Amino acid sequence: AAISDCQSEIAALIGASVAISISDIPFNGPIAGANVGLVDGKLILNPNEAEREKSKLNLTVAGTKEKVNMIECGADSVPEDTMLEAIMMAHEEIKKICAWIESVAQEVGKPKFDYDHIVVDPELFERVKDFAIDRVKWALDTDDKRVRDKNMAEVSAEVYEHFADEYPEAEGQAVLDGVLYKLQKYVVRRWLLDEGKRVDGRGMDEIRPLSCDIDLLPRVHGSGLFSRGQTQVLTIATLGPIAEKQKLDGVDEEDSKRYMHHYNMPGYSVGDAKSSRGAGRREIGHGALAERSLEPVLPSEEEFPYAIRLVSEVLSSNGSTSQGSVCGSTLALMDAGVPIKRPVAGISCGLITKDDKWLTMVDIQGLEDFYGDMDFKVAGTKNGITSIQMDIKIDGLTYDIIEKAFEQTKAGREHIIDDILLKAIPAPREELSPFAPKIMS
Repeated sequence: AAISDCQSEIAALIGASVAISISDIPFNGPIAGANVGLVDGKLILNPNEAEREKSKLNLTVAGTKEKVNMIECGADSVPEDTMLEAIMMAHEEIKKICAWIESVAQEVGKPKFDYDHIVVDPELFERVKDFAIDRVKWALDTDDKRVRDKNMAEVSAEVYEHFADEYPEAEGQAVLDGVLYKLQKYVVRRWLLDEGKRVDGRGMDEIRPLSCDIDLLPRVHGSGLFSRGQTQVLTIATLGPIAEKQKLDGVDEEDSKRYMHHYNMPGYSVGDAKSSRGAGRREIGHGALAERSLEPVLPSEEEFPYAIRLVSEVLSSNGSTSQGSVCGSTLALMDAGVPIKRPVAGISCGLITKDDKWLTMVDIQGLEDFYGDMDFKVAGTKNGITSIQMDIKIDGLTYDIIEKAFEQTKAGREHIIDDILLKAIPAPREELSPFAPKIMS
């Protein structure tokens, strides 16, 4: 299916939703999507190609009639209230499309088939919980990921030994591993919802300890190291002549780009020993997200006639490395002397839900991402948002949850910019590195 002047992913999403809705496949939809742009201060629903070229916002929203379950955008420092208004505009259109899909399914749809749910044995879960819940709480109650992993290994060994007669050897341990995963999830979620407690003792609006440094690598054109808790990212900036910009061979009209952002997350960053191969889905996606976050603040080609390449190396990971790479990249660009318009910082927001009760927390670490319901990544300047990328594990978000996430991430990134990044380097360097190519005009 093709929709004139509509972005292709929206057409594909609606087409897929129609196909599954009329099939016999179980489906919690229908879902639909819409785009919103911002041209001359006015929000435009599903902008055409000419409008997208002038737009300061490229927002894609998907969802059901009741909730929003996907938000992705690139923007030029769009304020939070404008962004929320744009999301609500898109959702109103989504409701209409979902209603139309429902009418099609009622007319030509097939009955849905039944299927068996694969769940952890409730009786076994209760037995393991009675035996090990206090030990699991002890293991998780630390702000050090390495200590937590070591403690959980001890608890797992105790559980294997206690249930060895019923669940022997590797196959039995795999069953118990599934139960222990669910038990850890149960403990973390109950702490948050019932006690307002996070595994590392922070408050819901509290960010992990922050630090940063610049000019660590004297031979490169610019470098920045950003640390948030046990997440640490080093970004290297390299400048080149415009002739070295990347050539593109895609389906749209863009044939080259002068700014490239690459992201690497080697195995050692999470304590794994594995071979180093080509970039995977995660590396490509995180690099694209960081690239989108910083692109609006870069100087024009006329102001700064250089090709720019950033490489973010994740040295240690405990959640939110993509947003750590945004912060490290701001430092590297300023250290390289790139006259960016204003600094950009990124931070994530998590979510825990149960029935009608919900709770958001800023700067989630790995455990809160694994066992939580959302990883809402927002990057931007002090003037507004430059990018959003959202992962969720529930059926969608209400406007209240989205508004709260915007509020927490805004306060978080302003703190990072004012108290961390600008204290390390208050402005871009006035001169380039002696090792960078010099272009005179």
